[in-house]
Amino acid sequence: MNYVTPAGFRDFSAEEAAMREQITYEVQQLFAKSGYTPIETPTLEIMDVLEAGGRVPGSPFKLFDSTGELLAMRPDVTMQVARMCSTRYAGVQKPLRFRYTQRVFREADTRLQAATREMTQIGVECIGESGAAADAEVIGLMTEALITAGVPEFKLAVATVGVLRALLAASEGSAGWQTQVLQAYHSSNFVDLDTLTDPDSEDFTGYGAREDVATAIRQLARIRGGEEAIAAARALVEPLGCTDGLDAFQQAYELLCQRGLRDRIMIDFSIMSSFDYYTGIVFEAYAPQIGTALGSGGRYDHMLAAYGQDRPAAGFAFYLEQAMEARQLQKSAQWTQPQERPLRIAVPKGSLNPDAIAALERAGLDVTGLAHPGRLLRISNPGVEYIIVRPSDAPVFVSLGAADCGICGKDSLIEADADVVELVDLTFGACRFIVAEPAEAKGVAEERYQKLGSFRVATKYPNISRDFYAKRGMQVEIVKLQGNIELAPLTGMAERIVDITATGTTLRENNLVIVDEVCASTARFFGNVCSFRTNPRVAQLAKAMGETLGEATVIAGSSNN
Repeated sequence: MNYVTPAGFRDFSAEEAAMREQITYEVQQLFAKSGYTPIETPTLEIMDVLEAGGRVPGSPFKLFDSTGELLAMRPDVTMQVARMCSTRYAGVQKPLRFRYTQRVFREADTRLQAATREMTQIGVECIGESGAAADAEVIGLMTEALITAGVPEFKLAVATVGVLRALLAASEGSAGWQTQVLQAYHSSNFVDLDTLTDPDSEDFTGYGAREDVATAIRQLARIRGGEEAIAAARALVEPLGCTDGLDAFQQAYELLCQRGLRDRIMIDFSIMSSFDYYTGIVFEAYAPQIGTALGSGGRYDHMLAAYGQDRPAAGFAFYLEQAMEARQLQKSAQWTQPQERPLRIAVPKGSLNPDAIAALERAGLDVTGLAHPGRLLRISNPGVEYIIVRPSDAPVFVSLGAADCGICGKDSLIEADADVVELVDLTFGACRFIVAEPAEAKGVAEERYQKLGSFRVATKYPNISRDFYAKRGMQVEIVKLQGNIELAPLTGMAERIVDITATGTTLRENNLVIVDEVCASTARFFGNVCSFRTNPRVAQLAKAMGETLGEATVIAGSSNN
């Protein structure tokens, strides 16, 4: 028997555990000095209770107890604190300040060895205090906590979701459209956001949204920078009467500057937590060269009302594991500031390679040696380093921080389901995802589905295929193949295939006919979530690549652009 831990879980050695204990103790002492008292919440919560507080991301682990109650291992502590305050502390009128160190559990793609499904959150919740002073308090405390944890170099991306929520409320757009816009913000997908909010797109009229408000929603996501970004946001939304939260946000920003945090703060109105319960200020901490955020927080004034008592609240949590990784990296001899090292770009092999190189060259980068690398997997030119990877691997390299940004097809991004920032639709490499079956086997799949409740689908893209049929409420058996997908229905291995096609020639030659369209795919330029917000060259390159295409799908490098 192979005695290993479950995928995404791990042991900690004595040395690691001692370091975790030390960091936890020092940070909790810091919180205690600021008047925060300890609490603990259960590992399991009733699923309906969690969902009452807001959107629950990460597919938390679920199980049924002996009574048939659906339970979930907590993916987050904030919703539990809200539930606790509205029940155990319902009669307490004074402000409550709580601190905690607890494990949280998030589902992840276990095919990736680096996928983590158990993490340690260290954080605070300030209940019953509203206003800019309370916002500045929790942000300042997060800054002190990360420094205490041994992470000297990090940036705070700060915004307010009040403006976006006000714009959506004024948009007159359909509920479905508003949900899609929020999802684009949640996933940092600027390409989808442009598609949804561009009045010139073919589908826009069906959303029913006001053109002026939709345009403002698109432009808001591109406002980034220092104090001038607040003025830019105000100029954008004031004519629409959608300045909700801006005054409090500016006051909080000024208080943070008085604390000496001006150089750590970057205002970025594209920030939107994966949780949708935030109502005002939101913030995320990023350390250079760490692939994911160290932590996040914000104001969630209405969550407690979902559990019975309406009180203002704000808080944050950071992940001990990410903080320790940043601490170790920043103490190593290899540590360099982002601006002091080459920008690392993942360049795809294969059919996308020539157009990818051309796009990089048009954007002003030195691509010497990239067209004919031989057996080289890395090519270094002034200010840039290219790593040559399979298109399907590019999202993994970028999401884990091995590259700052990269190029691949939309199909690879969907299939990898990686946490990246989708920046520019490069328009080349166009192809379609289709469902096909043998011409002579028309109706066989439907007949099998009626008899057995499912049929077999062969594909190189199991995630895309599974999602496609799940949206149609159909159960299918996925047969994953690496190549020669067309053989599967011809040999009886499967009734249908899901594959990509550009011209349909291979399908016709094998007497396969298209029976459904899944989605379209083109090449995309995308970035690591941390690099995008700590290394300005990523946004600058996205801007240059978009401008050379003459398209509107561009990420501005600052609020002045």
